[in-house]
Amino acid sequence: MEKKEIKIEEKKSLLSIENRKKLILNGVVEVVSFNEEQIVLNTNLGTLNIKGQGLKMNKLDVQNGDVIIIGTINSCIYTNSQIKKEKESLISRLFK
Repeated sequence: MEKKEIKIEEKKSLLSIENRKKLILNGVVEVVSFNEEQIVLNTNLGTLNIKGQGLKMNKLDVQNGDVIIIGTINSCIYTNSQIKKEKESLISRLFK
C-alpha cells in the first residue's frame, strides 16, 4: 500500500493595528458576535476576541475574509475553540 502525501495549505492571517484606532484583519471565517465593546470573530487561526470602546465594523468582506474595525482597541486575544470543546467534554463526562 502506497502512502499519499497530503499537502495542507498553511492557514494565513494578517492582523494590523494602527494607533489603537483601526484594526485590519484577514483570514476571518465568520462573525460570532459584535457590539461597541466587544467583537468575536472566528478566523483561520482560532477565535479572536477584540475588546475596546466605540467599536464598529467599517468593512466586512465575508467572501475574502477581510474585516476593518474602527474604535478604541484595548485588547485582541486569540483562543483555540478546540481546547474549549475538549474541556467541555471532560467536564460533561465527570458529571454523568
